[in-house]
Amino acid sequence: MALLEDSVVAEVSGSARLFGGMKALHRLMEAGAEELGARVAWAPTGTSALALVRHMSASGPCDGFEYPLAKMLDPLPLEALSAVGLHQPTLARVGCRTLGDVRNLPRGGLSRRFDKRLLLALDQAYGLRPEVYEWLTLPETFHARLELMSRVEAAPALLFGARRLMIQMAGWLAARRLGATAFTLRWCHDVMRAKDAGTGGELTVRTAQPTQNVEHFARLLAEHLSKVQLAAPAGDIELLATEVLPIVEESRSLIPETLRKSGSTDLALERIQARLGDTSVRRPVLAADHRLEWMQSWQCEAPRNRAASPYELPLPSWVLDEPLRLIERDNRPYYQGPLQLLLGPDRIEGGWWHRSSDEADARPLNVQRDYWLALSPHAGVLWVFQQRLARDQTAWFLHGHFA
Repeated sequence: MALLEDSVVAEVSGSARLFGGMKALHRLMEAGAEELGARVAWAPTGTSALALVRHMSASGPCDGFEYPLAKMLDPLPLEALSAVGLHQPTLARVGCRTLGDVRNLPRGGLSRRFDKRLLLALDQAYGLRPEVYEWLTLPETFHARLELMSRVEAAPALLFGARRLMIQMAGWLAARRLGATAFTLRWCHDVMRAKDAGTGGELTVRTAQPTQNVEHFARLLAEHLSKVQLAAPAGDIELLATEVLPIVEESRSLIPETLRKSGSTDLALERIQARLGDTSVRRPVLAADHRLEWMQSWQCEAPRNRAASPYELPLPSWVLDEPLRLIERDNRPYYQGPLQLLLGPDRIEGGWWHRSSDEADARPLNVQRDYWLALSPHAGVLWVFQQRLARDQTAWFLHGHFA
C-alpha cells in the first residue's frame, strides 16, 4: 500500500487466495471503501487506477480489467493524469482533448517540448514502464482527523463522522495486532463560536478488554455522547487510540460457538454421526505406545480412557511422515547448522510384537532409538533421535519440529 498523489494504491493480487479469490476480495474492499466514503477502481497499474477513479461514474467501482487498458484510458480527459493535465492549455491548442490524442503525437516531439514527467506518467499508466512506490509503514500511534460536512450542534450527531475514524482505527489495530482499551474523541468548535465556548472539547471512552470491534466502540461512544452538551457547534473531530494492549487471538473452530460454550459438542458430533454414518466422524486417540509413529490414531469411536504419553521429554508440534536422516560431522548431527543437544536421551525400544498387514508400509516396526531435544541455529528446536544397533542405519534422524 502506498500514497499516489491524493489517493491510496495497493497491490492485492498476492492476497487473493487468502480471501477466497479475487471476486471475494473485491467485494470486501469495496464494502470497506463504501463505509469510509471512498471510491475504488481496479487496474493493472497504480497510475491507471488513479486515472480511472478520478473520472468513474457514480454507478459503482470501475474495473480496468474488463477491456484492454488502452481502450479504457484513451477516452479519458487530460486531467486524468496530473502530469498531462499541467500542459492542458498547450496540448489543447494542438487539438488534444484526451489521453489517446496525446499518445498519437510523435514521442520525439513530446520529449523535446514537454518535461519528462509527461511521457513517464503516460508510459506508467499504460503499463509500458515499471512503477516504483515507497510503501506505507504503520505509525506507532493512531491519530486521525476529519472535517465535518456541516456544523454539528448536538453531540450525538458526532457519531456519524466518528464511526469513519473508528473504522480506520480498527484497521490500524488489526494490522499491529493490538486492541484498544481507551480511545479519545476530540471536537473543535466552529470559528463563529462565542468567546466563552472555548476551542473545543474531548471525551475518553474505556473498554473492559482490548478489542478491535467497531460496533462495540460505536455503542460505547453513543452512550457517552448522549450525556454531552456541546458549548458551540463543532466543525472538526479527531480520534486517538490513547491506550492499547496486545490482543490474544483465539483459535477458531469448525464447531459453532454456541455448541462449544454450552458443552454440547459431543451431542452435536453424535447427531452428525447418526445422520451421516459411523465412519463420518473420527477423533484423534492417544494410544499406549512408546513409538511416535503409532502413538496417535484416528478412530470412529470416542476413547473411554485417555492414555498417558510415555515420553519424559515434550513432544513436537509437527511430526515428519518419514524421519529424515541427518549428515554428521565429527560425530555431531547437522541440520541447517550444527545441532546443540539440549535434553536427553529418552530411550525408546519396542515394537517387536507389531506385524504390519500393509505391504506398502515399509517403516520399521521394531525401533531402538535415543531421542533428544536439539537446537538448530536456523530451524529452532527440533526432535531428533539416534538409531541404535541398526548397522548401516545407525545414524541421526530428524523426526519433528516444535512450533
